[in-house]
Amino acid sequence: MMSEKKVQTEIFPPSPSLMSATFKLEIYTPYRLFYNDDAAAIVLHISDGEICLYAGHSLFTAPVKTCAGRIRGKDGAWKNVFFADGIIEVKKTKTVLLVDAANWTHEIDTERAEAAKKDAEATLAESAFKFEQTAAKKKLHRAEIRLRVAHQEN
Repeated sequence: MMSEKKVQTEIFPPSPSLMSATFKLEIYTPYRLFYNDDAAAIVLHISDGEICLYAGHSLFTAPVKTCAGRIRGKDGAWKNVFFADGIIEVKKTKTVLLVDAANWTHEIDTERAEAAKKDAEATLAESAFKFEQTAAKKKLHRAEIRLRVAHQEN
């Protein structure tokens, strides 16, 4: 009888010293400077999937997908956030995130998000044009993620 070997399938977490380190994080939307402070980590979705950035991450630039993200502040507390499409750039001295929209949980207008969801669903049901279908799918996706973030606890 062969003994089963336990295979570790998760990615190794960063060392404790790296997890306590912070980096400068700036998040901009077209309408405001959303975040401008030190952070211990940020979790968001890029084209390759979900990513968590800590201090000392390698330099790179990537497109950001609309997602429910999280920011771990310098105090160590995680906060939930909605991010719309954008781009992230990790530099030596700071990380910059440029997104179409960003909202903290308490900032999300759930009635407006519900209305946007219903509108998008109606457009999907009624429209015969591909460009309208594509726009409605994006609108529905944004509304669903906003609602998910709005119902999460920090």
